[in-house]
Amino acid sequence: MQVVGTQVIPEKGGKLGFIIEFVGDGGEVVSVQLRNDEKQSINSINAIERAKAVMLEMAAAETGNGAPGRMATRPSARTAGDQSAMEEQLDEGLEGTFPASDPVSATGSTIPTAPAKH
Repeated sequence: MQVVGTQVIPEKGGKLGFIIEFVGDGGEVVSVQLRNDEKQSINSINAIERAKAVMLEMAAAETGNGAPGRMATRPSARTAGDQSAMEEQLDEGLEGTFPASDPVSATGSTIPTAPAKH
């Protein structure tokens, strides 16, 4: 793949991090998502170099079972049967939907009035 273009997309103005997209001559797009740290060490100037370094590390990573091209992976909490991890993920998901997950609170009130005068 010959890289013909790159795009740096800031997330929340770069405070959260950056998404770097490498565009190939055949229309391929490879995206690298970099999260920023407390020091905001990733910026639009060094993001491309950091993304290249991440891709090199991925390419050099050891494979899981010795088969070429297969990365070592961890089973999901569901596959592993890890109840505590599943409960934690559920709690995080529910927190992410707050306050939409709360029922609507509607109360009615009646205020007595005097009969209308004609």
